[in-house]
Amino acid sequence: MRPDWDSYFMKIAFAVSERSTCDRAFVGCVIVLEKRILTTGFNGSPAGQGHCDEIGHLMVDGHCVRTIHAETNAIIQAALHGVSTKGSMCYVTHLPCINCTKVLPNAGISRIVYSSAYRTDENAVNFLNAANIEVVQKEFSPDNSLR
Repeated sequence: MRPDWDSYFMKIAFAVSERSTCDRAFVGCVIVLEKRILTTGFNGSPAGQGHCDEIGHLMVDGHCVRTIHAETNAIIQAALHGVSTKGSMCYVTHLPCINCTKVLPNAGISRIVYSSAYRTDENAVNFLNAANIEVVQKEFSPDNSLR
């Protein structure tokens, strides 16, 4: 049996997360429009700067601020290559944080599918609800076969 589309794109998001360079959370994101991948992103440092796995974490108030989050990196890649994300869906391994939930609506994301909540922030959830973005949790283990 073929995997459904959400399972298919979540599997790809987990594969993308393997490129993450901050070991506090390996996060991957795939932005999709009409069942076609537009762009991907993983959490890592800005271009040309040292990564957590090379030089350590930069901790502020219990958060590593050295990295750009996967969702933001995916949107940056779309902008860099002139790809519109209007009306697209975001498949991400973790529930987006408060900062990403402020970026995603402005990028035109209409639906978010995530596997697990790294941290649940009620303000982030409220931002997504206020933006009328459909949010779906799809529990997924990258070790499970989709067939």
